[in-house]
Amino acid sequence: MRAMILAAGRGERMGVLTAKTPKPLLKVGQHYLIEYALSNLKRAGVIEIVINIAYHATLIKNALGDGRRYGLTIHYSEEENRLETGGGIFKALPLLGDEPFLVMSSDIITHYPLEKLPRQLTGLAHLVMIANPSYHPNGDFGLRDGIIDQSAKPTFTFANIGVYHPDLFSNCKPGYFPLKDVLLPAISDGRVTGEMYAGSWYNVGTPADLQVVSTTVMPACF
Repeated sequence: MRAMILAAGRGERMGVLTAKTPKPLLKVGQHYLIEYALSNLKRAGVIEIVINIAYHATLIKNALGDGRRYGLTIHYSEEENRLETGGGIFKALPLLGDEPFLVMSSDIITHYPLEKLPRQLTGLAHLVMIANPSYHPNGDFGLRDGIIDQSAKPTFTFANIGVYHPDLFSNCKPGYFPLKDVLLPAISDGRVTGEMYAGSWYNVGTPADLQVVSTTVMPACF
């Protein structure tokens, strides 16, 4: 299985911290934020990774290189202008192959065991869900018998960890669009499975979040 890490955004809520530094290269302890995702993928046996880049793209390439020092192979999908989540994944499809692939955000830190994700899908996608954090009390989707269901209650929050089949994007055109544009029709068709995760999960979106994770017991990082 190949994986993609979403790393093209600026992280505007980080304020001055990302004025000259891309958010994936902010430090959490001794490591770049994105290195926690890289390390988690390697532990899961996923060693071929695509990273989409736009904001301060050269800094990310220079910092991570081709992945050799991590025991990984890193490819870059460069976006002249950020294409959002869906558009970014669609552009990177030629690098991701014909089989289901894993996608996660560069700004989450979690103990979730990525090796438990399905390598093959019964539908078009599989999403990891978590209990709603305080900043997102209404959640995103419900979950009924292992199927993501918009009408099911209660709703939960998408953890920004998922597995996708390339066919999910079969009707897409190049450009800027969010991932939900392809997920919602597939969910309506009952073709997206899901699971709940109750372990540690942090979305590092603000300087306060960065401070919290810096003082928390972190997953191993290389």
